[in-house]
Amino acid sequence: MSGPRTLMRWWQLRVVRTVDHDAVLREISHEAGWSGRYAFLIIISAAISLLGLLMPSVAVLIGAMLLSPLMMPIIGLGFGIATFDFAEIRRAAAALVLGSAIAILLSVLLISVSPVQTVTSEIAGRTQPTLFDLLVALLSAIAGGYALIRGRGGTVVGVAIAIALMPPLVVVGFGIATWNWTIFSGALLLFLTNAVTIALTAALVARLYGFGSHLSPAHTGWQLILFVAAVGLLSVPLGAALKRIAFEAVAQRQAREILYRRFPEGARLSLMDIDQSARPMRIRAVMLTPKIAAGADRALAQDLARSFGQPVDLHVDQIRISPEPGALEAAQLAHAADATKPGTAEQNDRAVADLALVAGIPSDAVQVDPAAHRLSATAAPMPGLTLAGYRLLETRAARALPDWTVRLEPPPDVPLPDLAIDHGVIDTGALDLAAWASARRSRDVDIVGGTPGQRTAIVAGIQERGGRAAAAADRGRLRWRWPTSEPKEER
Repeated sequence: MSGPRTLMRWWQLRVVRTVDHDAVLREISHEAGWSGRYAFLIIISAAISLLGLLMPSVAVLIGAMLLSPLMMPIIGLGFGIATFDFAEIRRAAAALVLGSAIAILLSVLLISVSPVQTVTSEIAGRTQPTLFDLLVALLSAIAGGYALIRGRGGTVVGVAIAIALMPPLVVVGFGIATWNWTIFSGALLLFLTNAVTIALTAALVARLYGFGSHLSPAHTGWQLILFVAAVGLLSVPLGAALKRIAFEAVAQRQAREILYRRFPEGARLSLMDIDQSARPMRIRAVMLTPKIAAGADRALAQDLARSFGQPVDLHVDQIRISPEPGALEAAQLAHAADATKPGTAEQNDRAVADLALVAGIPSDAVQVDPAAHRLSATAAPMPGLTLAGYRLLETRAARALPDWTVRLEPPPDVPLPDLAIDHGVIDTGALDLAAWASARRSRDVDIVGGTPGQRTAIVAGIQERGGRAAAAADRGRLRWRWPTSEPKEER
């Protein structure tokens, strides 16, 4: 027992007695309550956070985190718990609740009038908190409490960036404004995780540094029970979320391995989406393959069901390509997906998810016009796929979504097909592709070289097919190309 007692005496003499407890409490009391400055920072931080989430921009979000107006009321709440100062607890809690309410209401108002209500990657990233978020909040709160007690204010800035209190609150407002329960509940859980963990951890750090030394052992016991109970309750949903994410990572790896085993060498898995919450588990994939595998869905579903230990609803869209790099031999689909009709928000979200899967992009990159039943997106680059392949993907999406108008723009670096003229006859297939690509990109195709008559004929052929083209006075062989500096117009 002499060892622990010696350590405690050393801690009291060398650490606790070097802390100016009154000065720290005065600083926290000054910063943790309601004030005009605090309200102003809440409004500015919430507005900057909203812009950073919608753009989305990590740099803008960091700017909002640096303001960190909510941090001091939360730490003030923790120090009030540490000292059992109920007046300070009420004061800090009132500032925290009122500031949070202002941030949420402002976010709801701004998002309601905003023309952009897309679930960006930054918004989605704050709707699935896990145990890792709790650990970040706990460690950051230790650093923040230490920084305040030891007068190292610069450390609090880093803590504010690590925890990010304001962005989750703004996402809560986004969920309310868009009537999205998943976003609302996930962001609210993240904010509560951060706020509760910071407050209770700050209370423990404060007790460790001698704050609340007048309290009895019974008071200390109640503080420990409060900390353990709160962290334990938060750990249940956060642990479940972490388990789900870990399962999805393992499922992705196993599904990829099983899919590749069923297809010939040279096949490439372009896209895969796993919905673990569906019953049965739903898997959708796009495979670029030199040879169509008949009956692949049924065989793969059986293999995956054995691997996962549960039924699997699988559909693989097979797109046939030639084994030579960059050459599209032919393209066909093994099946067409079930039609998804616009109507409810859930059906619209399903349509967006289906197009995103085909295009190889996140769902928030799909532009939706529910009133006009219109979906549009820019496809991700897929090695070996030419304009003909991307046009086929659009056809596949349009077939799978018959009640929607689907526009799929090819990536900007995909070249035009070869311009071939045989005995004065222009290849109509190439004309169709060029017209389709120019219409999707809202850009002219420049026709250069050849004779004026040839250029005029090709321009007319593209325009007749709904595309855009312009003749350019240039010498040499007849060819077409994308302009190098033409700005893209709105679709």
